[in-house]
Amino acid sequence: MSISSPTNQVRALLVAACMLAAGAVHARGVSPYLPLHLSPQMERQVEQVLLLAGRPIMRRPIAAATVLDALPEACRIDAALCTQVRAYLDAYMSRYAVTHAGVEAASTRDSSRTLPNARGMQAGDEWAASVAGHFQLGDYILLQAGGLAYPGEATATGSWLSVGTEYLQLDLGLREHWWSPMTDSTMLIGTQAPTMVSATLSNYTPITRYNLSYEFFLAQMAEVDDIAYQGRTTRGRPRLAGLNLAIEPLPGWSLGVSRILQFAGGERKRSMGDFIDAFFFPVRYDNVGDGLNEDDQFGNQVAALSSKFIFPTRYPFAVYFEYAGEDGSRAEGWRLGNASLSAGIDFPRVFERFDLTYEVSDWQNSWYVNTVYPDGTSNDGHVIGHWGGDARLARDAVGAQSHMLRLGWLPQFGGLMELRYRTLQNETYGGFNYEREHDFTLRYSRVWNQFMYGAEVNVGRDVFGEDFRRLGAYVRYVPGQRSFDVGPLEPLPDHVTRNVEVFVDAGISTLRLKYNPSDKGVTPSTAISSTGGHMGIGVRRLMGEHSDLGARIEVDQVDGEMLLAVRAVDYRYRAGRHLAFGAFAGAARYDGPTAAYGYYGGVSAQWRDLLPRLDLTVDLRVTDKMARDVLLADDPDSAWGDMVYELYGASLYLSYRF
Repeated sequence: MSISSPTNQVRALLVAACMLAAGAVHARGVSPYLPLHLSPQMERQVEQVLLLAGRPIMRRPIAAATVLDALPEACRIDAALCTQVRAYLDAYMSRYAVTHAGVEAASTRDSSRTLPNARGMQAGDEWAASVAGHFQLGDYILLQAGGLAYPGEATATGSWLSVGTEYLQLDLGLREHWWSPMTDSTMLIGTQAPTMVSATLSNYTPITRYNLSYEFFLAQMAEVDDIAYQGRTTRGRPRLAGLNLAIEPLPGWSLGVSRILQFAGGERKRSMGDFIDAFFFPVRYDNVGDGLNEDDQFGNQVAALSSKFIFPTRYPFAVYFEYAGEDGSRAEGWRLGNASLSAGIDFPRVFERFDLTYEVSDWQNSWYVNTVYPDGTSNDGHVIGHWGGDARLARDAVGAQSHMLRLGWLPQFGGLMELRYRTLQNETYGGFNYEREHDFTLRYSRVWNQFMYGAEVNVGRDVFGEDFRRLGAYVRYVPGQRSFDVGPLEPLPDHVTRNVEVFVDAGISTLRLKYNPSDKGVTPSTAISSTGGHMGIGVRRLMGEHSDLGARIEVDQVDGEMLLAVRAVDYRYRAGRHLAFGAFAGAARYDGPTAAYGYYGGVSAQWRDLLPRLDLTVDLRVTDKMARDVLLADDPDSAWGDMVYELYGASLYLSYRF
């Protein structure tokens, strides 16, 4: 059976979903999904509810039933917020309803810059309109209808048919996918490009004791005319398939893994057997190398590992990380090549009337380009992942770093004020002398009689040194909303907040960095030993009688260059009143001529309360092969086309707990 003709597969999925729905009458039916990057103010309120309820969401769009289930826990902390969100959800609980409608008009400066996460819309576009609604045909059948239009584009985005149950829901149509704990960017797939037609299987109610959630989709991309095939090119529509799995092994902590495969198109035919081989053995079937040329290569793959913690303090907050890569490194599929590292922290409420989010992403070269598909994982001329991938020359495989800071304020005179700053810096080895991009947005909104009225100012300078400007006004229908109310946060019980510790580390580290440019004997290996200061900041949460779990970021100096390490999982076992042991795992970034990335981990021993609130810790640390590609003129030759660094060391430091 050919994957390039998915009709039979879609039919089979539909039959399977109907059979499951018929055989599981005790399960709840399908759920509508909430808008994704169409009504940012309401979407932010939904995110706040989920964070306050301790629900670490790893993908979007979010099912309305998921938010409804989270309301009782969140209402114990913020009753005013829950009242607003509950009223908003009433429309989604109806048999049929218009759940969103919006129009925007703007005075703009001519600019070809693509707006972040706006489905291909540009900064120079002067208007936009969107609508969404649903019709419940039965407990197990739902039709969602939607549309999006802006100059030069009009699609039925948000329109799909859903069949199934809470454990297996099949969605057929223009359904979107956002796979990342990050809220402002995603490396694999999000809303940067126009939405693709897809068939999606997922659950909105977790299953098993580990709260497993899954999502699988098969989509058809826009037509392209330069797919590599037999020494020439062929024209066609590539396929895109993806699998996302997430578990919540402990309350408030989620782990996720995602894979996306781009394949077929035109004369490049691929069978189901080819798909299975490439999925389970990516290096053997999907990386060009010894015995595998471009025609034999299955297609293009990207993958990501993610983690998200929610910490129940006086003002609950979330910390999250994502480590992603293009294909495998050094012929080992488990080791991600051309890596990226993203991190974020989100405070849904700060000082009663504020909320704050900060996110950063850094990625190496070769994202969103490919030998078979020159534009990589792009659709209709836009990358499907991070908005920074559109801020460069076409097919320039340059790495970059982005930052986003968002501050929300509910003033006493009413309404909602939002300030957001984005910045992006492409690396210097690219095909253009890029400048740092700056993007400032100030937005004010008020709600009256279920309509939201607002104005927005968006100004900045892009990576090509061109200024952009948008002065806009919008009206959106937000069912059930009367105003932006705010009330005092109800404090969590002392026994809950006492179980969270925020701490800082300071001490010394001795590290040995082994440099291996080729791993095949082309250039001799060298090693450097270095001793210097060690700093870190982290947070942990009591998870059992003797166990703590959290996350940490730490910084060291190695041979004058910075080593940044992320402990995405930081475990501690308290063996007694003073003695504790730990183990940790994550990723590290070595700031060499270009950044090198790899896995990172170690073990520790700690003497607690050396002085009140002061702990003494010794760590033993090691990295896997931190790799960077040969990109610079003075880089040595490499048989693999990259260079690797391996680090071993120990740290001794004091930790002060707040």
